[in-house]
Amino acid sequence: MKILIINPPHLSIGSRMANEHLPPLGLLSIGGPLIDAGHEVQLLDADYYNYKIDKVVALILEQKPDAILLGHSGSTSAQPIINEITKRVRLQNEQVKMIIGGVFPTYHWKEILEDNPQIDYIVCGEGEEIIVNLITALENHESDLGSIKGLAFRLEGIPFKTETAPTIKNLDDFRIGWELMKGYNYTYWGKRKAVVIQFSRGCPYPCTYCGQSLFWKKWRHRSAQSLADEMEMLHKEYGVLVFNFADENPSSNPKAWREFLEALVAKNLKLILVGSIRADNIVRDAEFLHLYKKAGFERFLLGIENYDEVVLERIKKAGTVSKDKEAIQLLRKHNILSMATYVVGFGEEKTRDFYNSWKQLVSYDPDQIQLLYATPHKWTPYFEEVKEKEIVLTDQRKWDYKHQVIKTQYLKPWQVILYVKLIEITVQLRPKALMRLFFHKEARLRSAMRWYTNIGRRVWFWELYQFFFVTKLTREKVKMKDFWK
Repeated sequence: MKILIINPPHLSIGSRMANEHLPPLGLLSIGGPLIDAGHEVQLLDADYYNYKIDKVVALILEQKPDAILLGHSGSTSAQPIINEITKRVRLQNEQVKMIIGGVFPTYHWKEILEDNPQIDYIVCGEGEEIIVNLITALENHESDLGSIKGLAFRLEGIPFKTETAPTIKNLDDFRIGWELMKGYNYTYWGKRKAVVIQFSRGCPYPCTYCGQSLFWKKWRHRSAQSLADEMEMLHKEYGVLVFNFADENPSSNPKAWREFLEALVAKNLKLILVGSIRADNIVRDAEFLHLYKKAGFERFLLGIENYDEVVLERIKKAGTVSKDKEAIQLLRKHNILSMATYVVGFGEEKTRDFYNSWKQLVSYDPDQIQLLYATPHKWTPYFEEVKEKEIVLTDQRKWDYKHQVIKTQYLKPWQVILYVKLIEITVQLRPKALMRLFFHKEARLRSAMRWYTNIGRRVWFWELYQFFFVTKLTREKVKMKDFWK
């Protein structure tokens, strides 16, 4: 079959401001197995070009595919855009099969099928095996799809979901379709060729606001040597220099993680690696953090989330202030940058809470910070805690962690964003932070910090402009549970 995989244009501020883009790993991951199964597959990365919907629709119709597959890493905020694209395509092409997938569709399959008659199938969960089974069945004109696990569709006009598909036991069984990147100049970290990659899937920690442990079900990792070999291939054949690890927590298994680091160090490739990791795992791995540096890691994102130990316990973060601080100090000792992410909205913050948050971030002394907003998803335990609360933003396209969603009791939304912006600018402009920005002993890290600072400055002004002049907050009383039906 002729298949067109589509990465829809997204509203994410970060992806627009940097003028740099990373390839859609999830879509490449289903593209590889489809190519290996003998299908003609192409990638239309509309997010890369920031195409308008009219342009995306025109390109789809022009290519005349048998099936289109749509998905985005920001699946919640991208879903309305996917709905619009598929509606317009259906008006002009009644035969093309429309298939979507991702985290949001996996949990909202019923509502999507009820509200979007143009969407034919939804892949629920990990898509590599499910999509091959579905496309094979469609190619063979099979009418009974009930035996395909992990699939949602309409059965006699009623939304129906088959048995849940099992997790993929061996992540090395399915090849990533890197060749689909042809024609796209994916860059990151200052116009360097870059890709997104995964050592593992899932997370063993039960943080209530995060759906990683629910969607992936079980933490698994790739073969250490296999991933190191693949990175070497991408470096030598595609010129990739920067690898952004999409893992929620790649180091959950310290033995396997160390094996990977050693395998990569042995190749002596001089790469740049960035990713996310738990602070307590950095502390745990103190004795071999030198391998992190030798492998090429330049920055880790650390989820600090909150200053209040009570809140951290309630959301089951399983972290401590002391380990957070120690992790940042250890990373600095090994010349690895730390980015502390902090989430606003887990509690009913008052002005003093924002002051305490600022004090905590200053005491941590991270190299970079990123403030986000609590964004509840229906499939997470955190949703049950806040479902009776009102929301201030009903535009699902902006449920991207960079816009306030939950209405706060003591502060107006304009006060919240001003406190957030004040914390960001004052923490980043501290003398210590500026000294590292201009005089860090390692030139590569100075370059990395300048790159991030330049983007951050533009995003800082853009978010204020968007809030006060573009974003429309709802004036109606809308409860979280009613918004998600």
